[in-house]
Amino acid sequence: MKELTKNELLDIEGGSLSLGVCLVIGAGIVFLLGVIDGLVRPLECR
Repeated sequence: MKELTKNELLDIEGGSLSLGVCLVIGAGIVFLLGVIDGLVRPLECR
């Protein structure tokens, strides 16, 4: 097994989610919850 130098360790990428991906996933979840809430508990327009 080869020992990595500090620079090689810093160059390793992968296995993480970027901020944009997290925001898109969060927005999708909020949207789906809103659709489900609208179907289950419809409210009249004021």
